[in-house]
Amino acid sequence: MFLEKMKVIKQKEIAILEQKYNQSDWDIAASMPKGRSLRNAIESSSFAVIAEVKPASPSKGIIASNVNPVEQGLSYERGGANVISVLTETEYFHGKSESLTQVQKAVSIPVLRKDFILDPLQVLESKFLGADAILLIVAFLDRTTCIHLANLAHQLGMEVLLEIHEESEVDTALHVDADVIGINNRNLHSLEVDLVTTSHLRPFITTNVPVIGESGIHSLEDAKTLANANINGVLVGEFLMRHENPSRAVAELKTVGEQQLSKSR
Repeated sequence: MFLEKMKVIKQKEIAILEQKYNQSDWDIAASMPKGRSLRNAIESSSFAVIAEVKPASPSKGIIASNVNPVEQGLSYERGGANVISVLTETEYFHGKSESLTQVQKAVSIPVLRKDFILDPLQVLESKFLGADAILLIVAFLDRTTCIHLANLAHQLGMEVLLEIHEESEVDTALHVDADVIGINNRNLHSLEVDLVTTSHLRPFITTNVPVIGESGIHSLEDAKTLANANINGVLVGEFLMRHENPSRAVAELKTVGEQQLSKSR
């Protein structure tokens, strides 16, 4: 199972972080400036796009070789992206921690760290890398840990994108102080994708927290489909990474999403 394999990988990385950081680092991180607001960026647009720097994936393998994360991020920003997501997971997604730092310094919009976080030290590391926000995956965490990590992120001036995939995870999502809730159309156990997941789960999210759809968006039509679910935006990686003009692709995603939302409201 993918998530079980990922936990083994992350435990090894956490062991390295235990040797790297000490209590004084927490004090330093807590005194650092607050990051850019993920939630405000999502709510600033009728249909937001979180554009992802994603070199590879476990289901598709290499998506784009020799990626220049800064050029990619700047291209997304020029196209009107609201947020940039940077994969830092190395094994399956070929991400790099330094890519996040480089992108965050180059752009003026929030940068989300996309990784499999299960320990406070990874939250601390995220702050030092320059993340404005982190991803927490309910399927990867128990409720107590999820709440604790979200609170730590907020204490360090970062926001939280909380990801769910199943109806059973909604209750946890409503009890975590998330800034944005993401509905992942991909089952992280089987890696199968079903766009219906977003429209199915959206009505159960009864808070005012912005909601985005994630995964499986390979065309403008897919973006239209998700916009019909009354969401605030989408997180898109592979489609943008493969596109010959990422700036234009972001702009087109925003346009079709906005148009579809205006029709359905």
